[in-house]
Amino acid sequence: MTEEDITAPLILFVDDEATAVKYFQRAINSLAPVVTAGTVEEGKRMLDKHALTLAVLVSDQRMPGGYGNELLQYAQLKYPHMTRILTTAYSELEHTVEAVNQGQIHRYIQKPWEISALRMELKQALELATLRKEHALLLREKLTVRQNQTVSNRIGTLYIICASLTGPEQFLPVESYLSAAAAVGVNTPEPDWQLMDYSDVVSAEAYRSGQFGYAVCNRLAEIKQRYQGWQGKDGLKLLSEVLSSKVQVSGDETIVFPDARNFAEFLETPSNAPVSPQHVSWLAFLIWLHGLGWSLQLTKQETGMQCRLKTCAESVSMARLAAWIDEFCNMEDSVNFMDNCD
Repeated sequence: MTEEDITAPLILFVDDEATAVKYFQRAINSLAPVVTAGTVEEGKRMLDKHALTLAVLVSDQRMPGGYGNELLQYAQLKYPHMTRILTTAYSELEHTVEAVNQGQIHRYIQKPWEISALRMELKQALELATLRKEHALLLREKLTVRQNQTVSNRIGTLYIICASLTGPEQFLPVESYLSAAAAVGVNTPEPDWQLMDYSDVVSAEAYRSGQFGYAVCNRLAEIKQRYQGWQGKDGLKLLSEVLSSKVQVSGDETIVFPDARNFAEFLETPSNAPVSPQHVSWLAFLIWLHGLGWSLQLTKQETGMQCRLKTCAESVSMARLAAWIDEFCNMEDSVNFMDNCD
């Protein structure tokens, strides 16, 4: 641990009275490193500057250019893990009740302070901040497990849908689908774990998957009926028609989709979000194409996703499917969890 780590501020005290600042530092400096500010705006700047280390915010209520409530609300929205304390020499019951009711403060301390009581309050506030941080880390672990479960189950569902429509012995388009999703990047789905227990999540996922599978089945039937007689070599032309997307045609063998974000929709959207018709068409097309012994070779380029036809080489093995699950579960977590924990 460096000297900078040891002296990094844990407490921010905001007050425009120099005497109050002096007495606060004298009382608290031996307990934890303190940084101070004299106005609401300066307090916001100090919060942003030292956000990684600050655990407690103590703010006076009446200050030039603003009230402490404003600063406490700012901290609540941006740094909800921080313990917030309001202090004032005035009997401003209305503002204090408002701060308590809105969850802006943990404690209200009236001036003048009794030093031993102030130190005890700050010690408890630091302990509370530590517990909150530990709790947030545990919740993060829980969220990561839930996210990995969701992604794994969705990849399994893709295989089930494809196999149920063509037969497990056929060439399944799982490889093409997952290659495209990996190329465009997948934001790990974040279950609404604060409102839903595990059984609710499983139920929502099953309902969403059932709707998706049914829609893919119907869309596949429509494609087969409308494009009777088309061969796998006509796949790129059919793909551009089925997805109704703007594509850049490069000869007869290559097309480029400038916007390929839709390619990973089933894997990354929330459990309560229905899958779009365009994404349904994407999987239905892949199943149609693979049923004729063809697949897509997908390459991400600066201009978008390049698609090229190729013949199917081999079916998806159990080991290969497990490897895909492992790859997607180890993708970088895109959720800014700490900003959402209070």
